[in-house]
Amino acid sequence: MPIAPPNSTALITGGSTGIGLALASRFLSAGSTVIVTGRSQQRLDEAAAAHPGLLTIANDMSRAEDRLTLAARLHREHPSLNIVINNAGIQRRVALAEDDAPWTERQAEIDVLLSGPVHLNHLLVPHLLATGRPSLVANVTSGGAYVPQPFAPIYAACKAALHSYTVTLRHALQGTSCRVVEIAPPAVRTALAGPGASHGAPLNDFTDAVFARLTETEDDFIGYGMTDTEAFHTAAEPYAEMFKGFAGRFPVKTYG
Repeated sequence: MPIAPPNSTALITGGSTGIGLALASRFLSAGSTVIVTGRSQQRLDEAAAAHPGLLTIANDMSRAEDRLTLAARLHREHPSLNIVINNAGIQRRVALAEDDAPWTERQAEIDVLLSGPVHLNHLLVPHLLATGRPSLVANVTSGGAYVPQPFAPIYAACKAALHSYTVTLRHALQGTSCRVVEIAPPAVRTALAGPGASHGAPLNDFTDAVFARLTETEDDFIGYGMTDTEAFHTAAEPYAEMFKGFAGRFPVKTYG
């Protein structure tokens, strides 16, 4: 069933700016308790000042110890948590043939985009199920999960992996009270695209559409613009059917 914002407590990682903050504002306006995380305390403070009632936690999703600390704090301070939106992201725009940065830069990108949501979900899903309430895990991927992006190759590869993981997480949670959603934005006008970016979907239009589908439908995939076209869905459908076949042939233990 669709999630009910007035009775919900939502965690949004990477929620001090951009898509994360825009979603946080919608959940706040709908009556949810909202906690956002971010690496910059200054940006978190600015977000809280602009959105009264917003709760903030300084946290680096690339660090396993920070994820463990975050989960423990949520268990302790927010036992009613029932929405987790894995939105934190960074994007290094550099071609493979030109990427001579230290490996640690690429590792940090991988850890924020992939290790972070996989680990955090592992820590929080049992808590969501234990509440006995309808709950939601939403992983934010990208159009780049489906069409590799030569200008941001590590980002696109991580989003492709997160898409695959999300499909499997949904399978693992079938028959439970937890809904698993993939949000696949096209290019959206946020700081992720670089300072002063003018291309992409308007942030508010995108967020309004996503929030409506999160709270008013039972959709398990939410695209927008080029990721919500008939051609896009037609191309993706055969892979979804193949997964169902493989999952049936190789049964594994699920949460249900």
